[in-house]
Amino acid sequence: MAVVKVYNLAGKEIEELNVSDSVFSLPKNDDLVHQVAVAMDANKRQVLADTKTRGERAGSGIKPWKQKGTGRARVGSRRTPLWKKGGVVFGPSSDRNFKQKINKKMNQKAIATVLSGKLKDNEIFVIDKLAFSEKKTKHAVSMLENLKIKGKTLMAFSDQEKEFRLMSRNLVKVENILTGQLNVLAMLKNKNLVMSKESVQYLEKKYTQAE
Repeated sequence: MAVVKVYNLAGKEIEELNVSDSVFSLPKNDDLVHQVAVAMDANKRQVLADTKTRGERAGSGIKPWKQKGTGRARVGSRRTPLWKKGGVVFGPSSDRNFKQKINKKMNQKAIATVLSGKLKDNEIFVIDKLAFSEKKTKHAVSMLENLKIKGKTLMAFSDQEKEFRLMSRNLVKVENILTGQLNVLAMLKNKNLVMSKESVQYLEKKYTQAE
């Protein structure tokens, strides 16, 4: 089984925790992780650009002049795309749908794959308990300094620890998330992952059962 070091809030190693190989020791799978990450990005995309077709443009539908005999090119409507203030051909539309379906098992395996990669690269920091005497930002800063963590960091809180999320909200380069909402994009955006033993056990139970 894979082994994870467990620290206290002072940054001292207090034990080693055996974790499931099916969650923390999966082989690298860049194609799977990329596919899930792209789909998640697409699902977050907001469609803002919108143009009007000739049928949506304001203006008379009457033929500007008769078909023949004027010496001018024939025109059927003032809303033609060839004219100023006319409709747009093949322009962006607000009803375009970029959403992609993510297979549940693919998503679960991708999460476990990213967790495995982070553990292999020593980017997972497990704390005995993410519980502090006071809900003050300085305590979260002190913990990160004690662990000597550098770079963007994601802190995952269990349901029992969620009241302490506010402590990390104002920290630069630190994001927080509930362990139950942990996802591929959030982990890829941040180099380090900090969570408690309780969160590790939750992830093991959730993703081992998903096999």
